Amino acid sequence: MPTRPNILLIMTDQMVPFLTGAYGHPVVKTPNLDRMVEEGVRFEAAYTSCPICAPARASLMTGKLISRIGCYDNAAPLCCDEPTLTHYLSNAGYETVASGKLHYVGPDQLHGFRRRLTTDVYPSGFDWTTSREAVNKPMFEGTTHAHAYATPQVGVRRWSTYLGYDEETHFRALEYIYSKRLDEDTKQQTHSDDDSGPFFLCVSYHHPHEPFVVTQDLWDMYEGQPIDIPEYPGNLNETYSTMDRWLNTFHGVDRVDVRQPDSLYNLRRSYYGLVSYVDNKVGELLQALENAGLREDTIVIFTGDHGDMLCEKGMVQKRTFYEWSVRVPLIVWFPGGRHKGARIAQPVSLMDVAPTILNLAGVEEWLPMDGRSLVGLVDGSEVDERDVLAEMHSEGVYAPCFMVRRDKFKYIHIHGGGAQLFDLARDPGEWHNLAGNPDFAEVEDDLRARVLGRFDPDEIERDVRESLARRRLIRTTMQVNRTQWDYDPPFDASRQYVRGSFGKGVNE
Repeated sequence: MPTRPNILLIMTDQMVPFLTGAYGHPVVKTPNLDRMVEEGVRFEAAYTSCPICAPARASLMTGKLISRIGCYDNAAPLCCDEPTLTHYLSNAGYETVASGKLHYVGPDQLHGFRRRLTTDVYPSGFDWTTSREAVNKPMFEGTTHAHAYATPQVGVRRWSTYLGYDEETHFRALEYIYSKRLDEDTKQQTHSDDDSGPFFLCVSYHHPHEPFVVTQDLWDMYEGQPIDIPEYPGNLNETYSTMDRWLNTFHGVDRVDVRQPDSLYNLRRSYYGLVSYVDNKVGELLQALENAGLREDTIVIFTGDHGDMLCEKGMVQKRTFYEWSVRVPLIVWFPGGRHKGARIAQPVSLMDVAPTILNLAGVEEWLPMDGRSLVGLVDGSEVDERDVLAEMHSEGVYAPCFMVRRDKFKYIHIHGGGAQLFDLARDPGEWHNLAGNPDFAEVEDDLRARVLGRFDPDEIERDVRESLARRRLIRTTMQVNRTQWDYDPPFDASRQYVRGSFGKGVNE
């Protein structure tokens, strides 16, 4: 492998690691992720830094906590003066390219990428800005999030816009990989758009995010297979925290019965199919690296932005700190079989991805980040316990909320709204809240101190309110002036296929 390897980052949206063969599920078919695990490194307990799309992705790219960058929800901008992973890589000589969903909000739609091969799937303006005062209202007044989790909105369809988006994302990514192919004799690139250095390619798929609709072939993959569906205790409503109740109203769970067994079966079977759909894309990307002669020059990282409750605990979507929502897959595949079969039990954060990639790319200096490189955990040089932090302050919650995972304990702090403490070793389903239990007072006090020693909830609350007010005002102005920030990928047809310099090597 060269000193500066190529790096392929594969992102998914709302992928629950527990529902993959790569993390041990006995039914869900993920042979390509299974192979990555067998030949690479699996992080057993990776957590998002925020269980919602745009903040999680901004946190991954900057290596920072969302409260440090002010990216609080899916309508919050990532400021153009925040250094990202791709700023550093571009400055180090990498060709930085993205295909698929980045979910950047704001006028800067590149944030250090040299170019993007597709537009984004969601709006890039302040369209989805919510209100701090809308405590008893769902995000959408008509069809709520919960509708997408129940019959008839789940099951078989001929096609969907979102499948179309992922197909374009995938095609453009494959096209790019093959444009970087190596000559079999010289081991040099046969041709390239404008750079012969290493590349960083981020391929980001929408699925298995809802809508949970699958084509017939994906549905048929699980014909006759056992499909897990949640079971609910009789006192379910009594187990809900303040945060849970906020989110159930926000998602519209109080308007839709998401606990019907037939509906749950259709939901989970469709989700299994979408996970296998993404896995198939991963396999084709890996095969493209092989076909292009790039396999031994490329590090591949697979992860996601957050999980999905999928009606566990009677809840939908994400935004909670329960394991189904806040856990993400994280697999790193090194060339040459390095670290083959390694398993890292230490809890880690999505924020750790940025410093890890910079470390692997040979970038020696970067401005302070909250994430820490994972290389020391992989090579065994780091043994210290880490505090893994997550935040959720807006869009469905109405006060600053924090999570810290340390060792086997997870502590959740809802500012002014109580706390939760779970022993994940004894209670992986997170049914028994130990907060307030005198037998665990020392653990609770320690973890609370770790949260409040790192964050100022009152200051964050003021910042969230000011951010929402600014964005609502500017949203109105953008509507009046018809301003758009959505990315429009440029294509120069004169350089495609057998035209100009791009046509070199066409017969090879």
